[in-house]
Amino acid sequence: MAAFEIRDGHPDDGAALAAIYAPYVENSWVSFETEAPDATEMARRIADYGQSHAWLVAERGDAILGYAYASPHRTRAAYATSADIAIYIADHARGQGVGRALYTALFDRLRARSIHAVFAGIALPNPASIALHEAMGMVPVGTYREVGWKLGGWRDVGWWQRLL
Repeated sequence: MAAFEIRDGHPDDGAALAAIYAPYVENSWVSFETEAPDATEMARRIADYGQSHAWLVAERGDAILGYAYASPHRTRAAYATSADIAIYIADHARGQGVGRALYTALFDRLRARSIHAVFAGIALPNPASIALHEAMGMVPVGTYREVGWKLGGWRDVGWWQRLL
């Protein structure tokens, strides 16, 4: 496999990122969204979170393999040094080190922006996501039981944390 590059996301990546994200929304409980956002909405999110925290993409040639981003953990001032993180990898790019590379770069970027703690919510079960987050030094801190209804059932969300 050819190497890939990690770069800042741009609003013009919206269509490619929407295509990566749509199967997570439409075919799984990994995302608690019920309608996949279109390219315009993804472009807005990239601009917003890229400016406030960070939004990174992994790219090989002209193909985007996945993305990771950070967003505010909560809105109250004392939470300003905490962030929620998320990552989505294209089906064909899983198992190639894309997730680790994205999170490594994201953590570096967040440290430079004085973020102290990151949190990831993982809809359960999801052993692959748990393995990635724990490989990145995140530890479980709790579970919200039956917090969301999707695809005909109640879904739990486990929470993982890492201090940067």
